[in-house]
Amino acid sequence: MSTFYRRIGKRGLDIFASFLGVICLLPLFLIIAIIIKTTSKGPVFFIQERVGRDFQPFNMVKFRSMVVNDNTKHSLVTSSGDQRVTRIGQILRRYKLDELPQLLNVLNGTMSLVGPRPEVSRYIKYYKSEYEIILSVKPGITDNASIEFKKEEEILAQYDEKERAYIEKIMPQKMKLYNDYIKNITLLSDIKLIFKTIF
Repeated sequence: MSTFYRRIGKRGLDIFASFLGVICLLPLFLIIAIIIKTTSKGPVFFIQERVGRDFQPFNMVKFRSMVVNDNTKHSLVTSSGDQRVTRIGQILRRYKLDELPQLLNVLNGTMSLVGPRPEVSRYIKYYKSEYEIILSVKPGITDNASIEFKKEEEILAQYDEKERAYIEKIMPQKMKLYNDYIKNITLLSDIKLIFKTIF
């Protein structure tokens, strides 16, 4: 069952659940889009290149929660009190509503509902060998690391060098949780993680 689920069933669950999610959440999508557009300058969506399965790059989509800037010149991690986050962005981030458009990534097959969170190449280069295993599966919207580090921004706020703290302290802990997930992928574990994320 586990092998079948990994090869076929997981994608079936992704398609069914993400399609249903997009349809049911469409009114909420429209409300959030209007609020973002009318409260700050810039696009509704934030699109960023992440590294997917087998190190293949893809564009991950989120609702924009920050002011528009050049990401190549700024830290890619955020912490509590980050001045780049807009007022509406603070609410979206608090309740993880900025992540909802990733259901579209799940539909197009670049992401899964459950799996290791997709990372940017700028940080993966520090742990490339470790990510050979992690990226043997599709990245996901949620997983056990996402739940464990749901207050990541508050954790990073404790450090002066936030980017360094993310790379040296948080990433190793996340990678351990990613590997634990990969070793034990089942339909039941994925469903549990989905409901645990929601509640």
